Amino acid sequence: MEPAVPGTIVTLKDVAAASGVSISTASRALDERTASRSAAAAHVRKVAEELGYRRNSFASSLRRGETRTLGVLVPRLSDTVMALMFEELERAAAARGYFAMVATSGDDPDDEQRAAETLLGRNVDGLILATARLDDELPRLLRKRGVAHALVLRTDGESPSALGNDEVGGYLAVRHLVDLGHEDIAVVTGPSFTSSGLARLTGARRALDEAGLSARKDWLIAAGYGIENGYTAGEFLLSKSTEKRPTAVFAANDNIAMGVMAAAHRSGITVGEDLALVGYNDTPLSARLPTPLSSVRVPLDQIAGTAIDLIVNPRKEPHIRYAMPTLIPRESSGSPRRGQVEPGSLRP
Repeated sequence: MEPAVPGTIVTLKDVAAASGVSISTASRALDERTASRSAAAAHVRKVAEELGYRRNSFASSLRRGETRTLGVLVPRLSDTVMALMFEELERAAAARGYFAMVATSGDDPDDEQRAAETLLGRNVDGLILATARLDDELPRLLRKRGVAHALVLRTDGESPSALGNDEVGGYLAVRHLVDLGHEDIAVVTGPSFTSSGLARLTGARRALDEAGLSARKDWLIAAGYGIENGYTAGEFLLSKSTEKRPTAVFAANDNIAMGVMAAAHRSGITVGEDLALVGYNDTPLSARLPTPLSSVRVPLDQIAGTAIDLIVNPRKEPHIRYAMPTLIPRESSGSPRRGQVEPGSLRP
């Protein structure tokens, strides 16, 4: 079969005629959503390829009232976890025949609302929100308007959500420190207005309670998720003027942990020897630091795929789905303290 003359547009009608089938049959054979394996469908696809036919997915989606586009709303792409999350969402969307576009909102609810309306104005088929506030009104407004959406890396307990089990993650981090023999453990969580920060703190408290340890109130610090927040918290916890310092710190993300590392270095404290430290998210840099950082790994690829499915297959239950985290021990948490217990099981 001769391919089409360069510069000409091969239509579905041309493919149907060359295949000896009706236009509707050709259309069904070339629809990637059905992907029929029959011999007739395979023949139509072979003819289409030989003719150089390119299916206009955008036009066919519009006829179905779809754009095959999803909007992703993140606070900022300068945050490593947010950037990695969007990349995974983009890959997961593409694997399902969708295109993902991103907008940034910062931390202001009004800016978030404007960014969401901008994406909705592009006729996206749904929104994925990586914004973090528990007091955020946007998910409630989207539910009220019937807009398809999913929350990612956090939940408000009502909207469809895909996230890691942060309570288990916080438990694993502190349980690791307890198993290494530490009793004086500080916890630097994320902001108190985030579900992730609260859940990681809940898990950390559970590990302390199981070990019969009391958490000092001044060693439980709610901070932002930036390196500078970790540095400020580290300065407070490790100051030479304090009566007693913790021997271990669980930081609720890797940025906070890196800030604590910097503060420790400034105070002449060696992480991994004088201070055990565990972060969260296992970002790529964590394993490449001068003292590699122990961290709780969250399967972002699994979370991304789940978030996309919550929009494109909304009838599946449950509507809030958790992925299990894993602790990755490295040099920053050091060795077991002398005279103390050996590391035990890290199962929650």
